[in-house]
Amino acid sequence: QAQLVESGGGLVQPGGSLRLSCAASRSIVNINIMSWYRQAPGKERELAATISSGGSTNYADSVKGRFTISRDNAKNTVYLQMNSMKPEDTAVYYCYVLAIPIGSIPRAYWGQGTQVTVSS
Repeated sequence: QAQLVESGGGLVQPGGSLRLSCAASRSIVNINIMSWYRQAPGKERELAATISSGGSTNYADSVKGRFTISRDNAKNTVYLQMNSMKPEDTAVYYCYVLAIPIGSIPRAYWGQGTQVTVSS
């Protein structure tokens, strides 16, 4: 069954670091875009960071310079290294994958979400 499995969330103090991981099952092939979204309480889901199959990255202004997205194509895994964390980074973080199988339509997949809380 095609799925995304996230890990690495938790509680961290302001200024601390966390690393999120998201592993896509092997049945998901021809992955193009891998991204991390986040949704804070009472707010809409927003894009935090994205990385293309070629390694190009984009970040929300609010995380630029503090977060780093990377991917390991051999493992079908995307990472989000979060440094210098702030209370406003508190949110549920969701992994997103866009796959474009050859000769088929693009398919999007979402992870189940992992809670990240930044608090002293």
